[in-house]
Amino acid sequence: MILCKYIDTPVGKMRIAATDEGICLFDFQYRKSIDAIVNRVETVLSDRFEEGEHPHFAKLELQMVEYFNGTRQKFDLPLHLVGTSFQKGVWEGLLQIPYAETRSYKQQSIFLGNEKAIRAVASANGENGIAIIVPCHRVIGTNGSLVGYGGGLQRKKWLLEHERKHSGKTGQGELF
Repeated sequence: MILCKYIDTPVGKMRIAATDEGICLFDFQYRKSIDAIVNRVETVLSDRFEEGEHPHFAKLELQMVEYFNGTRQKFDLPLHLVGTSFQKGVWEGLLQIPYAETRSYKQQSIFLGNEKAIRAVASANGENGIAIIVPCHRVIGTNGSLVGYGGGLQRKKWLLEHERKHSGKTGQGELF
């Protein structure tokens, strides 16, 4: 069973979903591709989303409060990544980007072992349905510009500035 509900966050209402294996969705309610992501999860898991509570939700909600308060920089949540092997590899790579740091799509492709896979990596980033926790917001254009975020560029900028503010790093200069 895939249980789901909505929560309010400083960056808008978000939908959470979980299986017994872990969180399989944490994304913006009004994201353009949310229906496609939900359909992918339901198809791959051969199950349907049902409104309800799951034990994983309390831990996620607590860690989100800590993140938005600036006291949590790393999440400790069970994740159930639902996608192709390539997508899962890209998402696991995103988990390696440190808090308040960014990588370009090219740097992420090199990190994943295939510099020529920039477009495929960008596409997999766009299919990520576990926002913030799997930090696709930390991937930027090669020239440092904000590009491609399913939650909207204003949210991406907010998340990156929030992390920079709470990172304890100084002398970084202005973002973007």
